Amino acid sequence: MPSIISPSRILCTNTQNYVVSSVLNKDTKQFGKKHLFDSDNETCWNSDQGSPQWIIVTFQQPVKIEEVHFHFQGGFVGKDCRLEGRLGQDEFKSFFSFSPQDNNQLQKFQVQDTCIMDSVKVVFENSTDFFGRITLYKLDFIGIKS
Repeated sequence: MPSIISPSRILCTNTQNYVVSSVLNKDTKQFGKKHLFDSDNETCWNSDQGSPQWIIVTFQQPVKIEEVHFHFQGGFVGKDCRLEGRLGQDEFKSFFSFSPQDNNQLQKFQVQDTCIMDSVKVVFENSTDFFGRITLYKLDFIGIKS
């Protein structure tokens, strides 16, 4: 009988390779990318001003993302968002668009038409903030490791 693999968290917080487009006032200690995955509700990544903003996460092995979770600060929420994936050195290709609500709640998005990838780029084309800043307390991916 074949085993069924159920979706689960696909991040290993201490070994992930990730980069962000910017950090507010270059203050990485207070607003740096490390706060995206530290499971602390009191810390956050805060981008500098300007659009678009983005986050690139490289996984330890190929994955298939089925769901993505965001916890924004209301007033600093990404708008016109999309996920782009790539495998190896291929170019990033858009595979899912979504529109978060402007609030402080954890938001979950079911990913449709996903693909196998080893890197994902989260792109925030705009922000609910006039200056284009994004404040994100949590980012998580649910899926299957290949």
